[in-house]
Amino acid sequence: MTERGERRAGGRWPMADRSVLATVLGVPPVAAVGIGAALTALGVFVDLARIGSLGVVFTICYIAGCVLAVAWVRRNGLFGPMVQPPLLVAVAVPVVVLLAGSPKPGAGVTQRLLVIGAPLVNAFPIMAWTTGIVVAIGVVRLIVQRPLDSPNTPGEPVNARRGSAAGRGAAGKGAARSGRGAARGAVRTSESPPRS
Repeated sequence: MTERGERRAGGRWPMADRSVLATVLGVPPVAAVGIGAALTALGVFVDLARIGSLGVVFTICYIAGCVLAVAWVRRNGLFGPMVQPPLLVAVAVPVVVLLAGSPKPGAGVTQRLLVIGAPLVNAFPIMAWTTGIVVAIGVVRLIVQRPLDSPNTPGEPVNARRGSAAGRGAAGKGAARSGRGAARGAVRTSESPPRS
């Protein structure tokens, strides 16, 4: 018997604990989302410091972080990394822009919104493509890595188990019917007056 987290024979992990590779243990969903968020924040920070807007470094870090997260996460934790790309752009970009020191303190509300909104608008096409790629990888993993393990005992054929279960079910129904008939008969005899 294998416990969660122990390798099975052949060096493969249980299906629910696998990453995209059968021989590599997946990380928990929180760690996977953290990987994507850290790489995205790094890309935003580097590009804002380098050129003042989102550029190539952000694009590479963002796509790599999101794809790495959905590929490395455990199969049973795919939901978070699959919905992560739009949320990362919506949260990481404004936070890093605000932490980077712009807009200036004397700026009006409109200027602040433009300083924060411009990187969001510029990042939209990249976010849309990345979301499509990540969702495609996640759906393929959900389909390809379906658990094929059955509750059969080793060496017991599936048909024999089903046949025995069907036989037990039919026998159980017959026993239940005869038991109900006997109970009805007992009720009738106890209610009927004794005949002389």
